[in-house]
Amino acid sequence: MTDHVVVLGAGYAGAGTINSLESELNGEADITWISDTDYHLVLHESHRCIRDPSVQEKISIPVHEIKEPSTAFIQDEVTGIDTEDRQVELADSDDVEYDYLLAGLGTSTAFFGIDGLEEYAHTLKNLDDALGIHDAIQQASREASRNDPAQIVVGGAGLSGIQTCGEIAEFRDDHRAPLDIHLVEGLDEIFPGNDPELQGALRKRLENRDVNIMCGEFIGEVDEETVYIGDDEELDYDVLIWTGGITGRECMQDVDLDKDERNHRIHAEGDFQTEDERVFAIGDCALIDQPGENPAPPTAQAAWQAAEVAGENLARAVRGQPLKTWTHKDKGTVISVGEQAVAHDVVNVPIDTFGGLPAKMLKKGIAARWISDVTGFGRAAKAWPDM
Repeated sequence: MTDHVVVLGAGYAGAGTINSLESELNGEADITWISDTDYHLVLHESHRCIRDPSVQEKISIPVHEIKEPSTAFIQDEVTGIDTEDRQVELADSDDVEYDYLLAGLGTSTAFFGIDGLEEYAHTLKNLDDALGIHDAIQQASREASRNDPAQIVVGGAGLSGIQTCGEIAEFRDDHRAPLDIHLVEGLDEIFPGNDPELQGALRKRLENRDVNIMCGEFIGEVDEETVYIGDDEELDYDVLIWTGGITGRECMQDVDLDKDERNHRIHAEGDFQTEDERVFAIGDCALIDQPGENPAPPTAQAAWQAAEVAGENLARAVRGQPLKTWTHKDKGTVISVGEQAVAHDVVNVPIDTFGGLPAKMLKKGIAARWISDVTGFGRAAKAWPDM
């Protein structure tokens, strides 16, 4: 009987694995791809939709443009995984049996038990989130005035928070919108844990765009009008956006696999195999062992790199061959701040940190290359002007 390989998720991990798996298997096994969306979102460019919703057409790629016709696709929400019976449980469809499974479901937003935060804050985990932020900011700007500008608060100054502030600033300037933008970070500096030179370059560009940066005190509580920061700071808001943390998807909480009990992310070896040899995990939903103390980072770059090897390893598992071990190689960091960008520690570039046109073109090139890899050059060329 032909083996059945099931891939969960249409993010970088899922889409990249489908691409690799189809090439490796070449018809040797049946493949089913399951996702709650019928498109792949180029997530690290989704913040562009905050300024211009039309960008969604360039960065959301229908699954039929990625997969082969022989690969079955089911659009549904995964509600659970039964590893004993080897079944994926779905919200609206029949359970799907598998011989080998790859979980690439990504993560949800972590709210850390902060009162009111989940109830009142926008998040940025998918396309609908980005479009919702655009609508909220547009509405707030219409109700504001120069004498009484709308207050936009972004919580969390990691990659998403910084890029979100950059796009809101571009929207403000493009539309002459009366907006004040505040970026709140509980730790002592934006982009925590990264090189001080990179942090300084990002701070400079944000401050040049009139973003008020507030570091060193955590958000402790939120109500429908006010963010309470530290012991005595209060910040009224019209739109609140939270980008401050990730946790595993709810459907992974009860899966009988070794996982981090705090965030429900699945432990996997460097070959992506979990404690169940039939189940592999990749991308943000996984804690993938790497040399040293830390697992692979939950980044698009890591998922992109890992997906090629994950597809090959699934094919090797089907054939009973030894699996390959993957090691993440950091090729550098590129972050956009609106129309500007900052690059740091890029491979084969002698300058540690740089901006300007080279960084902007590099950021565009990374997105275009990914789109080209999963679909083709034509779609990448069409997307180029909006990235």
